[in-house]
Amino acid sequence: MRPIVFEKDPTFWFETLRSFGHIAYGGADFGEVLVTAQRITESDYDSWHDEWLATADRVAAEAERSLAAGHEVSARDGFLRASNYYRSAEFFLHGDPSDPRVDSAYDRQVACFRAFAGMSGIEPVEIPYEGTTLPGYLYRGTGGATVIMHNGFDGSAEEMHFYAAAALVERGYNVLTFDGPGQPGVIRKGLPFRPDWEHVVGPVLDFALALPFVDPSRVALLGASMGGLLAPRAAAFDPRIKAVIAFDGVYDMGAVVAEAVGGDREAARQALADPQADEHLRTLMSQNPTIRWAATHGTWVTGASSPRGYSAAMLDYHLRDGIAERITCPTLVCAAPDDFAFQGQPEALYEHLTCDKTLIEFTETEGADAHCQSGAQRLALARISNWLERTFA
Repeated sequence: MRPIVFEKDPTFWFETLRSFGHIAYGGADFGEVLVTAQRITESDYDSWHDEWLATADRVAAEAERSLAAGHEVSARDGFLRASNYYRSAEFFLHGDPSDPRVDSAYDRQVACFRAFAGMSGIEPVEIPYEGTTLPGYLYRGTGGATVIMHNGFDGSAEEMHFYAAAALVERGYNVLTFDGPGQPGVIRKGLPFRPDWEHVVGPVLDFALALPFVDPSRVALLGASMGGLLAPRAAAFDPRIKAVIAFDGVYDMGAVVAEAVGGDREAARQALADPQADEHLRTLMSQNPTIRWAATHGTWVTGASSPRGYSAAMLDYHLRDGIAERITCPTLVCAAPDDFAFQGQPEALYEHLTCDKTLIEFTETEGADAHCQSGAQRLALARISNWLERTFA
């Protein structure tokens, strides 16, 4: 898909497309996204924040006025769009997590989403986890199957409303979304990502299976973006997961790092042990917008002290060494031909699976060639939902 804005910066274009995609489930309006993008100076993180914040503030203020005047539907819809715009506003600022703009916009994202949730029958929940809690949302469906879901490297539980929760609830599923370590609601508690994701999903399953309406024989796990690695990892070690969806599939984050550093994973590990590697990575960051963003965000969410530390940490995020082969439940792997970071990763995961497996390859002709099929969410979630219905039939 050719960019319609930000032709020279694929990160700015993808994040714009991401919001265009959220139109499908009420997270944006086309004109609001386009005029905001047109005001932004390309590759300027401050400009990105300022313009998205201005749009978010304007939409949220109108929602507040609608609520005060008793126009609940208008208020609900406005709060939902504002939530997504606040999410976008702080997206590129994570190179300095202490920047007050980061938490300010995030807090507004959550507040607006919870205002929407309160008018939509969605229950905020706190899931017990290792002496603290994981924030999430419980959607009560009309059917017997339940889908637990989480985002990936940079997305929030609130955003999962657009990526899958709304689509599955309207098909009758119970849905439980959550943020785990490294994700927005938990990294702010000081808990970074961990590769052994089964220890994160385990307490979430404990919470879900204690609910009286959850059928333990019909529980699926969906992970979006890097969640397409984390969710299969959990399924490899927890038999309570009866189906898993990798949206999109990721087999080995270390392979992505090795490609950036130049060499195989062991050569990458050795190179990253050298403090001089930070200089090399900063050169790559100055040349490549995707590496620039991933290294700044990744340093924060992995608890690393430098881009080198983040890159080294990612070598431990994989489904190699027989992990993928341990999965026994039906598994769906989604793949996009123009994925900015994970070319070939869904296919590698699919090849290593020995369980009942399905690969859905989306196409550019369908407008679904981007990472997680951003821009074609109705299509993608229809196919995912159809697979779930067949699997749990």
